[in-house]
Amino acid sequence: MKTYRKFRLFTTILPIILLLTLLPWSEARSLSVPRTVITPAAEITPINPAASSEAADLLSYLSDLGGLGMIAGQHDYLESPDEFNNKLKQASGEYAVLHGYELGAINNQSQKTIAKQRQGVVNSAIKWHKGGGIVVMTFHQSLPGTAPAWANVQMGLSQEEFDAYVTPGTAQYKRLIADIDEVAVYLEQLRDADVPVLWRPYHEMNGDWFWWGGKNNFLKLWDIMYNRLTNVHKLNNLLWVWNPNAPNEWSDEYEPYFPGLGKVDVLAADIYNNDYKQSYYEKLLKLSGGKPIGIGESGELPDPKVLSQTQSKWVYTMTWGKMLTENNNLQQIKSFMGNNYIVSRTDYIKQLAARPVKPVPAQRNGLTGQYYNNTDLSGTPVLIRNDAKIDFNWHGDSPAAGIGKDSFSVRWSGKIKPSYSEEYTFTASSDDGIRVYIGGKLIIDSWKKQSGVSHKGSIRLAAGTSYDIKVEYFENHGDASVRLMWKSPSQKQAVISKSAFSY
Repeated sequence: MKTYRKFRLFTTILPIILLLTLLPWSEARSLSVPRTVITPAAEITPINPAASSEAADLLSYLSDLGGLGMIAGQHDYLESPDEFNNKLKQASGEYAVLHGYELGAINNQSQKTIAKQRQGVVNSAIKWHKGGGIVVMTFHQSLPGTAPAWANVQMGLSQEEFDAYVTPGTAQYKRLIADIDEVAVYLEQLRDADVPVLWRPYHEMNGDWFWWGGKNNFLKLWDIMYNRLTNVHKLNNLLWVWNPNAPNEWSDEYEPYFPGLGKVDVLAADIYNNDYKQSYYEKLLKLSGGKPIGIGESGELPDPKVLSQTQSKWVYTMTWGKMLTENNNLQQIKSFMGNNYIVSRTDYIKQLAARPVKPVPAQRNGLTGQYYNNTDLSGTPVLIRNDAKIDFNWHGDSPAAGIGKDSFSVRWSGKIKPSYSEEYTFTASSDDGIRVYIGGKLIIDSWKKQSGVSHKGSIRLAAGTSYDIKVEYFENHGDASVRLMWKSPSQKQAVISKSAFSY
């Protein structure tokens, strides 16, 4: 892990007059600017009470980092989710920690192409997290109901027209919800892979260049997305990043668009044109109440020396896509990534290894799967493991080493917790036999040889109540697949996600 002794020594022994001569920007040079020091009254925790342990750990790390170093970040585009992150590594020898991804489609792609590109983003993000990095997601959303084009992200919208999108029951509101539900499918994959995400929706809302920008009731839009993704889709892996533009001649001050500390986990500002004014930092820090703050987007790499001395609470910065090489030369990139104050991915991995290990929670999400080398669940299981969900298509292969390709069976058990108090319909598709028990009641019973058949069973459940669930399956010969879905009047049909299960 890099240490910051040189930095601490520097700030301790050098006279103020030398500091003044080193600072290249006029506003940062003025020590008459009042300093805002925020000391949190308590530990910073996610705004979502049900946040995953991974999300809580990430927020804790960011909170602890303030004043000690700044994470390097690099954004990539939907069509090429690793391009500039790899170029940064090639140029400097180090990866950034923060890998920025895009879920918005802006090039008039077909729906099939968009789905393929978004899946590529998800696959990269899972790999990045497993390799020891942090994932941040941006969503340049076209105006709901319009083609996926940049012009429709930047579409001018009057206040009256915007109001229709945040008014429940309107056609525009329904299109907005449909868009959110569509992107949630990909965020759910990240949740089920235990990937915490810095989620920065509707950024730069204090400017007027996006359809959601400059609106006097922007907070309604923020609340709609938060409630939909948190309460309906159970995306407990998200940390909510409120990310305005730095207030300048093109954008308003922060405060009119701020949802409040109870609705954001991280605050960030987008800063371009090498304009790292002290006022942008001071105002955001004051608003943060001790929560982490970052530079959400930039074109030019900031000067670590300057920021470490006068803006030390920034915990990360993220360079936007191709601006890495268009706005910075090779020497600037190397110098930035090699600075002792900047946290690279190598540094981050070492820092995580040195942090105290937190106790594993007694309850985990998912189901316990017991795998048998026979078709009747008899004897001792060959394999016992945690499965995130029941959605497998093994084709003609074995589920795992030591288990035959044919004539095997599985019993999944644990708890299931619904979000609504209403009747739920469960759908089990299998090749071959399937049985489903909820709360001790057998609701699906088709224990026979069959090929790709779906069976349904319904039961009334109470919101927030944990019910025993047991699913039994056997494979006879040939292809093997099994999937368990559910739906209710308030919840569209979907594969039951990991967050609904516990064991």
